[in-house]
Amino acid sequence: MRAGTVPPVRCLPVWQRGVPILTGGVQAVPMAHHGHHDTRPDSDDPTTYWDARYGEQDAMWRFRPNAVLATEAVRFTPGSALDLGAGEGGDALWLADRGWTVRAVDISRVALDRGAATARERGLDGMVRWEQADLTTWVPDETFDLVTSHFLHSPVALDEEAILRTATTAVAPGGHLLVVKHGEVPGGAPVHAGRVFPGPEDVVVQLELDPAAWSVDLAERRPRDATLPDGTTVRTEDVVVLATRTASRSEDEDGESA
Repeated sequence: MRAGTVPPVRCLPVWQRGVPILTGGVQAVPMAHHGHHDTRPDSDDPTTYWDARYGEQDAMWRFRPNAVLATEAVRFTPGSALDLGAGEGGDALWLADRGWTVRAVDISRVALDRGAATARERGLDGMVRWEQADLTTWVPDETFDLVTSHFLHSPVALDEEAILRTATTAVAPGGHLLVVKHGEVPGGAPVHAGRVFPGPEDVVVQLELDPAAWSVDLAERRPRDATLPDGTTVRTEDVVVLATRTASRSEDEDGESA
């Protein structure tokens, strides 16, 4: 990608396209892969932290999909999907229920086992592959029609930018990359105090998408209502980036060498 060059954004914000922002009422505030924590972590080890976090309670997010996924992915033809930071599998289960074959990757075995059990209960166990891995070192070995990552923020070590750049290599030609991040500190969560979240244009730059191989269909700030752990409803804002891969990596390389 040439310095300072990003693929053009060619899509209107969701509220100008007649698409509902929320599909299932108020959504709980997520952090990292679907969770929020009101205190600093007791451990700096990501696996230990997230296993303990999910172990604090059963079904932290009741296996609900993220609202942006439900709004955007419903327009795509079901195929293969990769869910990065899948947590308990709310998004993976939603996709599988709609005909997608899903590879759900997360650092927490506790969360993944919970998602796998729910998949079996729903008759979806053959649709989702649950994989425990540290995303900072994990490398995809196949490509997908949809790669999705929601709220990949963490109070313990996590190179979000590097993980998402790696994720771009997993998108098949004609496939989609959906990235959703917090646009502001949701509900004043203490664990995010003082943090400045990147805007949609910043996320596009961080992804390092080659304009010759990618089309950025959506890069926007999207408001939503969220429910805090104490039941309080607040208005917050997410950053949403949706991109389509228009060329294969071999075609990219041929174009660069020409």
